[in-house]
Amino acid sequence: MDTETYDLMVSGAWYDPSKLSPERVRAQTACADYNALRPLDMPRRTRALRSLLGALGEGVVVEQPFRCDYGRNIALGERTFLNYGCVMLDCAPITLGRHVLVGPGCHFYTAIHPIDPLERMTDRERAEPIAIGDNVWLGGHVTVLPGVTIGENTVVGAGSVVTRSLPANVVAVGNPARVVRELPAPNLRSLDACASSAEVTE
Repeated sequence: MDTETYDLMVSGAWYDPSKLSPERVRAQTACADYNALRPLDMPRRTRALRSLLGALGEGVVVEQPFRCDYGRNIALGERTFLNYGCVMLDCAPITLGRHVLVGPGCHFYTAIHPIDPLERMTDRERAEPIAIGDNVWLGGHVTVLPGVTIGENTVVGAGSVVTRSLPANVVAVGNPARVVRELPAPNLRSLDACASSAEVTE
C-alpha cells in the first residue's frame, strides 16, 4: 500500500486516489466474497466483516449486498444494523455508534472533489469523516455527505440528504435534511430497569 498517499487521504488533505487503486480492489474483492455468502452462514459472515472493516462490535448485522471503498476506515458499534444495499465510501473514517439502525439503500460519502472544473481535471480529491451517534435511526435511502455528524437518538426520514450536521434527539427530513421535531432525551435508568426486568421475567 502507498502509505504516504493513504495518510494524506485519511488526514483530509488533497491526494491522488489512483495511487490507492490496489487497496480499493482488495476491498471490492472482499465485498464480493462477503455478498456471496449464504445468509445463515453467520460465522463466515462475521469473520469476513472482521477482516474487511476497521472495527466491528458484537451483534452487528450487515445485510447483503454491502459495498465500500477501503473498509479499514469503517467502525460499527455493537448491535448496529445495516439493511440491504448500504454503500460506504470510506476515504475518511465512517464511525457508527451502538445500536444504529440503517435502512435499505443508505449511502455514506466522505469523498470531496474540487468545484473548479480545471482543478477537477487533475483527479485529485480529499475526504472528510462521518460520525453517527448511538441509537440513531436512518430511514431507507438516506444519503449522508462528507463531514457530517449526527447526534445520538436522532431519526432521519427516508430519502433525506444530510448535508450538514444534526444535533442529538431530533427528527430531521428533506433535501437538505432539516430538523422538524425535537425528541425528549431518553431516561437511560428507565431503559436499564426495563432490560433488567425483562431478563428476570424471561
